[in-house]
Amino acid sequence: MRGIRVAVIVFLALAASAGAATAPRLPGAPKCPLFPASSVWNKRVDKLPVASDSQAIISSIGLDTGLHPDFGTVWDGHPNGIPYTIANKQTKRFRVSFDYASESDKGPYPIPANVKIEAGSDHHALIVERDSCRLYELYALQKTSSGWHAGSGAIWNLRSNKLRPAGWTSADAAGLSMLPGLARYDEVARGHIDHALRFTVESTRRAYIYPARHFASDQTDPNLPPMGLRVRLRAGFDTSGYPRQVRVILTALKRYGMIVADNGSNWYISGAPDRRWNDDALHAIGGVTGANFEVVDTSKLRP
Repeated sequence: MRGIRVAVIVFLALAASAGAATAPRLPGAPKCPLFPASSVWNKRVDKLPVASDSQAIISSIGLDTGLHPDFGTVWDGHPNGIPYTIANKQTKRFRVSFDYASESDKGPYPIPANVKIEAGSDHHALIVERDSCRLYELYALQKTSSGWHAGSGAIWNLRSNKLRPAGWTSADAAGLSMLPGLARYDEVARGHIDHALRFTVESTRRAYIYPARHFASDQTDPNLPPMGLRVRLRAGFDTSGYPRQVRVILTALKRYGMIVADNGSNWYISGAPDRRWNDDALHAIGGVTGANFEVVDTSKLRP
């Protein structure tokens, strides 16, 4: 009997371990977590209460507006989405000059010769240094005659939950890291996304809430979302009729939700470009509208 009890205890321990939360990882940097499992990005919010001002805020973003995947294969001849680059300790470091130098980390920044820079107007560059598990994120990166220049830059320790100083921007308007909020094809192929996603809205409030650290608006209307606001897809929304890639994303939006990270088009979800995305399938997500979402009361997530 004692042997049976021991076996049962071992089995239960293994089962608990298998169900324990783990931090997401990148295929190119498997030893580095995308922040700890305890990170706010990696916390499920499907059991948290609905915020009291949910209906007013969702209405301000757009009840009838559909979700839009701001990523995919190719757009206008360029990879569609926010790309990331893997570097290592041998990658050459550069000093970068900044428009917002007082709120940017000085570096130096490892910038490979083949660094991937987002197409379009924002020109984000996200670089993971896999040996030190540091994430370097840059906004409006460009090579000039005098060297590398960017709008702003932030350096993150991927093994830490440390945020930006209060009031500081990052490579993102909300002062957040960007990489942990991207939808990636490798996650969808695996069948589950285990973190919140990043999205944009057209109008935000002159305010931010945890985990955001910065606002980018002069508007004070309380019905507008602050930076850092988290929404989730309603639990009862039927995802069965959607393509598999979209179902995986929608399941993540029920469990982890998505966070307002920047001003932009309403309900635009961020992701990394990948030739394996099915663009037609992804655009089926437009059948999900703002009316299918609710604002989450995230006060319990604050440290």
